[in-house]
Amino acid sequence: MTASMYILLLLALIFANAPFLTQKLLGVIPLAKKHFGHHLLELFIGFGITAALAYLLESRAGAVHPQEWEFYAVVVCLYLIFAFPCFVWRYFWHARNVQ
Repeated sequence: MTASMYILLLLALIFANAPFLTQKLLGVIPLAKKHFGHHLLELFIGFGITAALAYLLESRAGAVHPQEWEFYAVVVCLYLIFAFPCFVWRYFWHARNVQ
């Protein structure tokens, strides 16, 4: 794997976990209470940025290969697996200790 692929994986890990680390929407807009829908919106936006960057890197390396729906299903599942550590921290550990 090239350095750009390692950077892409690192950015995907950061974008997947960022929604669960702060009470601010997109890390900028402060909210009184951040609901699960806000987290899903941020995950979707982060996935879009990651996918666009991956497409850009692939197009710069050569021809972009056409993908079927199975590829996208696997990529979404892997992105959600990347988000799992901060999801657990936010909803299972952090919520238990805040009273």
